[in-house]
Amino acid sequence: MDGLTGFFSTLPANLEALAGRWPQLLEGAGVTMALTLGGAAGAMLIALVFGIAQTVKLAVVRVIARVFVEVFRGTSLVVQLFWLFFVLPLLGWELEPMLCGILALSLNYGAYGAEVVRGSIQSVPKGQYEAISALSLSPARGMFRVIIPQAWALMIPSLSNLLIQLLKGTAIVNLITLADLFFQIEQLRRTTGTWFAFLVGLAMYFVLAWVLVIFMNALEVRAKHRIGRGPALKDSLGSLLRAPGSNVRGEVA
Repeated sequence: MDGLTGFFSTLPANLEALAGRWPQLLEGAGVTMALTLGGAAGAMLIALVFGIAQTVKLAVVRVIARVFVEVFRGTSLVVQLFWLFFVLPLLGWELEPMLCGILALSLNYGAYGAEVVRGSIQSVPKGQYEAISALSLSPARGMFRVIIPQAWALMIPSLSNLLIQLLKGTAIVNLITLADLFFQIEQLRRTTGTWFAFLVGLAMYFVLAWVLVIFMNALEVRAKHRIGRGPALKDSLGSLLRAPGSNVRGEVA
C-alpha cells in the first residue's frame, strides 16, 4: 500500500521528469524500431532462403539449411550478439553496433522463421503440387507462382508473433552501447524510480507492438484475399485489431 501511495505522491514530479526526457525516449524508440524493421527484413530473407531450402529434393542443400537453423535457433541471442560485436574485431572485421544488432536479430529470428516457412510450405495440399506437374511448370516457377502465395497466407500469423518477439528482443542491444528504448527507460528510472519508469516502458513497447500487429494483420487479410480465402482489405479494416491468425468475417475456411 505504501508503494501505491508513494507512486501517486511522486506522480507530478515523475511526469515532469518524463516530459524532460521525452525527446530521448522518442529517439530510443526510433532506434528500437530501426532495429526491429532491419532485423525483420533480414530475418524474412533468411527464413525464405533456408525455409525453402529445407523442402528441396537435393539432400546436401537440406542438410546445410538444417544445420544453419539448428545452430542459430539452438544458441543464445546474447552470445550471438557478443560474438559479432566482440569476437569479429579480433578476426579483423569490426561492425558498427547498429549493424551488429540487426545482424544478430536477423540470424536468430531468421532461423525460427525458416521453420515457419518450411512448415507452411509443407502444409499446402498435395493436390497443388500435382497441379504444378499437370501445368508443366518448373519446380522453381511452381514454387513461387503456386505454393508460396498459399504458404504465405498460412505463415503470416506465426511470423507476426515472431515479429513481436523480435521487437522485445531488441532490448539486449543496450549491452553493446546502443541507446535504444530500454536504455532510455533505464535512464528515466534513475530519476523517477522503478515503478513509474517501467510502467512507461510497458506502455511504449505495447504501442510499438500494436502498430506492428495492425500491419501484419493487414498483410494477412490481403494475402488471403489474393488466394480467394477472404474479403478485400478495404472491407476488413475493423479486423485489423484482432489477434493474429483469428478468422475474419467472410473468410473461407
